[in-house]
Parts: sequence; structure tokens; C-alpha cells
Amino acid sequence: MAGEWSLFWTGDGGGSASRVPGWEGLGERERALGFRGQQPILVSPEGRVDARLSEFFRRSRFASSALGTQESYVLDYRLFFTFLWQTGRNWDRARAEDLENWADWRLRGQGNDRLIGGAKWGRELAALRLLYEWAELRGHVESSPVRMRAVRSRAGEDVLVAELAPRDVRSSDVKWLTPRAYRLWRDVGLGGRALDGLEREGFRGRNDGRDMAFADVLFSTGVRRREGGTLLTAELPQVEGQRYYAMRIGRAVAKRAERYCYIGQAALRAAHGYRLSTRAQAVAVAQSRGTYERLAGLRIVEEIGQRGEVHWSGADGRMGRASLNELDDRQRMLLFSRTPQGLEPLMLWLTESGMPMGYRSWNRVFARASERCQRLGLGVYATPHMLRHSAALRMLVALHHALDRRLGLSPAERARYENVYGSVWSMVRDLLGHRSEDTTREIYLEPLRGLQLENLLNDEEHPDNTELLARLARSTGLVLDVAEPVSA
Repeated sequence: MAGEWSLFWTGDGGGSASRVPGWEGLGERERALGFRGQQPILVSPEGRVDARLSEFFRRSRFASSALGTQESYVLDYRLFFTFLWQTGRNWDRARAEDLENWADWRLRGQGNDRLIGGAKWGRELAALRLLYEWAELRGHVESSPVRMRAVRSRAGEDVLVAELAPRDVRSSDVKWLTPRAYRLWRDVGLGGRALDGLEREGFRGRNDGRDMAFADVLFSTGVRRREGGTLLTAELPQVEGQRYYAMRIGRAVAKRAERYCYIGQAALRAAHGYRLSTRAQAVAVAQSRGTYERLAGLRIVEEIGQRGEVHWSGADGRMGRASLNELDDRQRMLLFSRTPQGLEPLMLWLTESGMPMGYRSWNRVFARASERCQRLGLGVYATPHMLRHSAALRMLVALHHALDRRLGLSPAERARYENVYGSVWSMVRDLLGHRSEDTTREIYLEPLRGLQLENLLNDEEHPDNTELLARLARSTGLVLDVAEPVSA
């Protein structure tokens, strides 16, 4: 659309760059100019790249932020810059009044069919504050459009907050699903099943096994979309006799640091089932067409050591190595193994053509599944992040419940074991990869805020976790549930 800023990333040319006239050696030229790997590039409607923005993306606190944060922030910049441009202003001429108008449009705009909530606006404000405070310090703008005011914190200290900071940071009332609500959404939305559990006539989904397996992995582990979407086949544990399996998340695809998550046996079996069926068929078709051999920049993995060191060879015969922990999503998409049938991607999730699937594509898959459920009149929907929220809530209830059974506590005795229950919050924080326990408590596990957990778990029969979560849905209104499993 005319008047819009465009967003690109270094390396976006991928394997096709060498086949586009004038793009030969694009990666080397980007590095020679000082661009870092996966650096965003914002292009104005006039087709110009502002060197000041490139410096910000390369050398400010933005560059040291988690990749997911960078991806979110740069989309916020693109939207705000487009808004400014259409009012006749460049990004470096933004005024406080412009930001006020932007806030009004985003939160309350008449005719805006994509209104956002307080949490989303708070993040956009943080992104703009980071950019404009940096630009003001370097003299690129006269003053930041993000006006600040001093407030007294709970600790009695004066802190600066944005005048336009939201008071209500809840972006949605419903972010959680009970297991039975999730299964209904998965089976109908992703799997194309009818309400009687049979395959729906006319359903054309050819990747239902893949999509259902991916959703099961997220719902079981609570990993982020990028973390689950960049898994390698070599990182998938083998199914043995236990109920849960440890799975390592690499630092380069995690938000902050490497960690372990735990995947349930059913979800793990679903992932392996996809690998041996739909995925194997897609790989075979790509191999028969010689698709993989034509890819530029692929790395043929020779060995993955016990400590996660990957040794590979390139198409030119040159050898390379790196820690599995340091490989980001794009580098993982270039990893292949050599099999008797030919080359095969190491990425677990593949497109129908057998190519590694970009993790951002999952949002569209989930949106289509939710639309299918809506067309059938079902009140269930989901996003990848809702599955993460739901896994966190389920983890907390399950850990409390498991400790309660193991220690044989009565309702009256629970109050004396608050230190034990306090450790459960830390467990969930670590499993989710949060830096702060406050994030775990206040955002991901909001349905438990203001509730006495004793009241939730206060009967001697210890109902199963599904019923406990159903009670939570009834008592808070924040958890999506279905009245009973749908049956014929």
C-alpha cells in the first residue's frame, strides 16, 4: 500500500539471493557494511534506508534484546512510522501529540477493527521509548514523543513511567483452555473432525497430522512458538517407558537462555507419528525431485557430539562446526542429514513440499483452525501463546496436586507448607523460561490471583486435574472450557 514503510531482514534473500541479478554475494556485502545477522531494515515509502535506524538496530540495547522482542518491536516501529508518514511526518519529527493520537487510534479508534488492549499498548510504548530515548541522546531528535512522569513505587522510590502507560494491562480476558476445550479445538479446527469425532466431509487439510502434533507439543510443554517451531529431529527424545521426557531448548531460539522443558508421552508419540508418516512422505517427494540438492548454503551434518557440537560440510566441501545451542532459526533451516534415500532436513516441521517450515507460519495455521470452529458454532479458539498460558496453568495445578498426594496433606495442613508450595511457582517459572517469578504469577497464572489454592484443592478425593481446571473455569471466567466432551 502506498505510504507504508516496508520491513526486511538481512539474509531474507536466503538461497534465492544468488539467482537474482545484482544480488550475488548479498550476504558478504551486508557483513562488509556492518550489518549483523538477522538485523531488521526499515525502508521508507520513498525507498530510502535511514542510516540512523540501522545504527539503532545494530548497536543499541535493541540489538542485545531477545530475538522475539526485536521481531515484535520492529513491527511496532513500522506501524507507527507509517502512521506518521501518512500525516506528513518522518519518524524523527514525531511529537507527543502524534503519539497521543496514535494511542487513541490503537486503543479506541472509531472504525479501527483491530483495537488492542492494555498489555499490547504497554509493549508498543516500551518499544517507542527505547528508540526515541536513544535517538534523543544522540541528537537525532529534539525530544522524545514519549513523555514521562515520576511516580512513587511500592518500595518508596521515585521511578519514571510513561504518561500514556496503560492502567489495565490485560490484553484479553481469556488466555487459557482446559484440556477438553483444547482437544475439541484441535480435533475440529486442526484435524478436520466432525462433532461426532469422524472425519468431516469436504475437509481438505493435508497437514492435519503435522498441525495436531505441533499443537500437542506446545500444549504439553509450554514452549514458545519459536522454541517449538525450530525443533530438530535430533532434539526429539525417543519414546521409552516414562510419562515425561526432558527436551533441551537452545539458547539461540529461546528468549533468554537455554533450558530444559518436559514433554508428555502422548505429545511425544504424536510428534514421532508425524515424523514417520506425513513428514516422511513430504521428504520422499522432495528427494525424488532433487529439491534439496539445489538449495544454496545448506549444511550437511556429519556428526552431533554428546555435548551438542554440530559438525557439518558445505556443498563446496568446506567443514564447519558450532554448538547446537548457538544455532538460530535460520541456521537450523539449513541443516540436512545424508540418508540412503538422499538428503533430509533436520528441522522437524516441514511444509507439504518437504521444505523446513518457518515458525512464524504457525499463527496462520492456528487462525484458520479457529475460524473453522467458529463456522461450526463452537466457542473455542486458540493461539500458540494461549497454549503456553494453558500449559503453565496446568503445570501449577498438577504440581500442587502431585505434592499434595505425595505428602498426604490434609486441607488444614496445607497452610503449614507454604514454603513447599512457594517452590512450585519457581518450578513453573523455570519450565517456562521466565526471568521473573512475578511474570509467572501475575500474567501467565492470572486465574489463580485472588483465589486461595486451598479452596481449589480442598477435598479428600483429589479429583483429576481436568476437573480442577474446569472448576477454575467456572469460578473465574478466564479459562475457556466446554461443558462436557462432545460425543455422538
